[in-house]
Amino acid sequence: MQTVRIDLVSDIACPWCAIGYKRLAQALAELEGEVEVELVWQPFELNPDMPPEGEPILDHLCRKYGQDAATVERTQGEIMALAQGLGLDFRRARERRALATFDAHRVLAWAAEQGRETALNLALFDVYFGEAKNPSDPLVLRAAAERAGLDGDEAEAVARSDRYADSVRAAKRRFMDAGVDAVPAFILNQRWLVSGAQPPATLVAAIRQAAAEEGQSAAASGA
Repeated sequence: MQTVRIDLVSDIACPWCAIGYKRLAQALAELEGEVEVELVWQPFELNPDMPPEGEPILDHLCRKYGQDAATVERTQGEIMALAQGLGLDFRRARERRALATFDAHRVLAWAAEQGRETALNLALFDVYFGEAKNPSDPLVLRAAAERAGLDGDEAEAVARSDRYADSVRAAKRRFMDAGVDAVPAFILNQRWLVSGAQPPATLVAAIRQAAAEEGQSAAASGA
């Protein structure tokens, strides 16, 4: 069975990243027994310069996109309905604040070393969109880590330190240098880019193509 590595460039403050992951999970269910997938989450920050207190999300989106409040409210409602249809908790998405997420990414890097990064990402999506909590607050990160089956004391210790800061910055820079300027972004076998929260069928086709091309390359190398 061919293995495809997927680097999922994502920010837990991005609603489309949560939706994109759920659609990827649907694609992987269809590919079960056909393609083996190695999923590696990679960091991206939507709001790297946001002050600690953040900004109400609706005000932030109005300013960012130059849209009126009614348009932003309507769009958020559509996103919430889509997310909830995929089993995501977006109940308080309109109440959240636009916040910096660097500390969350550091704790995610720690979780990756223990094979629990997907579980922690999902817990943080719930915390941010479902509960409107600050995903970089050490106590929030502690609770999310415990939900994900991780040690809460250690997660809080990482959040209150500067551990993993260099590796997170390096990963962010690597993918930005490679041209990733929006998320979610799916990089297949470090060669093919699929941008945006694509439908499962699109992801299935892309993964199959990557697996086939990788298999052809391997066969040619061994010939």
